[in-house]
Amino acid sequence: MGQAVGFDNERYLQEQTSAILERVEAFDNKLYLEFGGKLLFDYHASRVLPGFDPNVKMRLLQQLKDRADILLCIYAGDIERKKLRADFGITYDVDALKLIDDLRDWGIEVAAVVITRFDDQPAARIFKNRLERRGVKVYTHRFTKGYPTDVDVIVSEEGYGANEYIETANPLVVVTGPGPGSGKLATCLSQVYHDHRRGLSSGYAKFETFPIWNLPLKHPVNVAYEAATADLGDFNLIDPFHLEVYDRKAVNYNRDVEVFPVVKRILRRIMGEDSVYESPTDMGVNRAGFAIVDDEVVREAAKQEVIRRYFRYACEHALGFADKETLERAELLMEELEVESPDRRVVEPARRAAKEARRTDKGHKGIFCGAAVQLPDDTIVTGKNSPLMHASSSLILNAIKKLAGIPDRIHLLAPNVIESVRDLKTNVLQKRAVSLDLEEALISLSISAATDPTAQLAMDKLTELRNCEVHLTHIPSPGDEAGLRRLGVNLTSDPNFSSKELFQT
Repeated sequence: MGQAVGFDNERYLQEQTSAILERVEAFDNKLYLEFGGKLLFDYHASRVLPGFDPNVKMRLLQQLKDRADILLCIYAGDIERKKLRADFGITYDVDALKLIDDLRDWGIEVAAVVITRFDDQPAARIFKNRLERRGVKVYTHRFTKGYPTDVDVIVSEEGYGANEYIETANPLVVVTGPGPGSGKLATCLSQVYHDHRRGLSSGYAKFETFPIWNLPLKHPVNVAYEAATADLGDFNLIDPFHLEVYDRKAVNYNRDVEVFPVVKRILRRIMGEDSVYESPTDMGVNRAGFAIVDDEVVREAAKQEVIRRYFRYACEHALGFADKETLERAELLMEELEVESPDRRVVEPARRAAKEARRTDKGHKGIFCGAAVQLPDDTIVTGKNSPLMHASSSLILNAIKKLAGIPDRIHLLAPNVIESVRDLKTNVLQKRAVSLDLEEALISLSISAATDPTAQLAMDKLTELRNCEVHLTHIPSPGDEAGLRRLGVNLTSDPNFSSKELFQT
């Protein structure tokens, strides 16, 4: 049984392309479009809107590429602090480089990279040099003088005028970045300022998938967005400006509503009285809500995402990355939707596997870890840790045996391969732990598959695990997390540590 579909990609592409082109025409054929959220690999959207292609925005850009330029913004402070993109485990500067490569793979070139709020930070200078020496055009914009209160200074030669003008050739300029706070809005408004000084009546619009403005405020899809940004303290609300002007409810989020009066004043100062949006919802061009074809499917998917986010914050809190308030916000959102952690189907089987490991004394060094995966046909498979391998390794091997129809008694890893890896870990790499993590188990499987057709048959089934749900009773080790991420599963874990050691490799 495949996952039920609740979202129509083709309808979305058609609606979204038309909406963007209409907005371009409204502004003298020059529009700076702030692309919020993720341009590529938007797994949050694909989880809460089953059927949503994680790369649908890239398909959208491909349709528009003959009429669009791409600007990539990155905040200098994020480079300096080495801020992480959690879903890939890479820093924002590395993500920016990856995004440039990914765009090229799709046949789309980045016109320029803009380092925003640049203040000669050493790491930002190195990043700039690195890009320029690879032939990428880089601009630096410093903090906008007067922002956010002094519009007279912002819209002057001291404010936006101090930024170098970014040359673009096409009527649509897509302004994107690796995450929130990248300086996309400031870059757009700076460009609009310069254009109007040059006699070009360009405009600004925003494209962001969530929250979905034409769904109810407490719809699970919009609540899932709040869960995804609980660490930022974001929350959804009814757009008060839209309600006052049009007497219609529309959902937006606090930061856009809070900044709207400033943006409106800036745009009015730049563009004149007749070219100003009446509400933050007016600024948007999002059509995702019109492509939902099964509301019940997306409601259930969004509830599951809120549970996943709760587990993530619980683990981040245990690791010291998230504060208690973030975790409490996630708990409140679960209460709003009347869901609990056991409503995630893989949670209880994983916990039962851990209890079974304890009962039979099959853990390792006093740690009893359980794991569970929900296969595409809804079958639940479990695994446990042992002196031989981590629970994640046991789980994945058990899962692919199930998918391949291989009896449980058959071993997939050749004993000599396991012994060789253990010898390497202890005698060469000087590691204390000899139990195989998932990455090591997968490498061992690939070696075994060279001489064992059964192992090869099982290995061929690994791709069927993509998008499967997985839960661990303990926080995964780096090797387990990396392996599970590469397999493309939706992972959660209880906030328990899988080792008594403070440092794990």
